[in-house]
Amino acid sequence: MSISLQKGQKVSLSKESAGLGKVIVGLGWDEAKKSVGGGLLNALFGSSSMVQDIDCDASAIMLKGGKLKGSKDIVYFRNLKHSSGTVQHMGDNLTGAGDGDDEQIIVDLASVPAEYDKIVFVVNIYSAATRNQHFGMIKNAYIRIVDQSNNKEICRYNLTEDYSGQLAMIFGEVYRHNGEWKFNAIGQGTQDQGIDGLAKRYT
Repeated sequence: MSISLQKGQKVSLSKESAGLGKVIVGLGWDEAKKSVGGGLLNALFGSSSMVQDIDCDASAIMLKGGKLKGSKDIVYFRNLKHSSGTVQHMGDNLTGAGDGDDEQIIVDLASVPAEYDKIVFVVNIYSAATRNQHFGMIKNAYIRIVDQSNNKEICRYNLTEDYSGQLAMIFGEVYRHNGEWKFNAIGQGTQDQGIDGLAKRYT
């Protein structure tokens, strides 16, 4: 049975799933209902033509000794697979529409090189500032960890706070502790306008 986490809670993935190897880190979100102008504006342009879809981009930041040592350790839509082959982004979802995970990152925990002690999972809104978009316009956001060997969900963290005005989000992290892999539910909104800003937090 999947463990439902609250902000700041931690869980041992190794204890919950013996012999854990590859996990699917699933991230999901829905766009809150759009509100647009009525009357003449709708008549001229239609109900949604003036409102752009919110494009959220998930990334994994791999840390050595708690620090990001180089851009090659960022796995995102322009670098889909880490050089070690142990972290792979499954591709960009441009709208967040539909049920289930919007983006997935596969992590082979059993094979992650020993020098990496933490992997942080973040999401930013593409061109948030220029599109005047923020996480207050998103609902039902979550991160979950799934054992790929049997497709069983180990844990899930649903983000429930109001993140209005936040342009990016640190969803959670997996990290090594006393020979185990653990997950930490973070849920921290930030003003970073892209992956570069998020990455600088760990340099």
